[in-house]
Amino acid sequence: MSDSSVNQPEPGSPATWIKRFVALLLDWILCLLIGIGIARVTGIFTAPSERGLWALVVLTVEYGVFIGLFTQTLGMRIARIRCVSATDAGRIGIPRALLRGVLLCLVFPPLIIGAGGRGLHDRAANSIMVHA
Repeated sequence: MSDSSVNQPEPGSPATWIKRFVALLLDWILCLLIGIGIARVTGIFTAPSERGLWALVVLTVEYGVFIGLFTQTLGMRIARIRCVSATDAGRIGIPRALLRGVLLCLVFPPLIIGAGGRGLHDRAANSIMVHA
């Protein structure tokens, strides 16, 4: 057994907060860039704060599609984590992933931490972030 495998988390174990934050940060940057692009392409030149609203829409859609179908967004893939069902470790599906995305965009639900380190958005969608 190599020394590097000793420090690797067990696949399926709950993801660390730092990995979750890194994944969210990467996804947010990507969605912000896409949101700014949408505003420019559609001719909607708005204040920077309103461009952030486009990013929230893109983030919610990204979560709905990618987590719902593939259990990972691009940021999660880079951070080597997945979002799965808390009951059977399978995909959560698009409706639950959209719910999770909307609650994440509200900021406060992820800060309300319950048992097992799951935020309110995770509990509402019956999901859990695990190491991939």
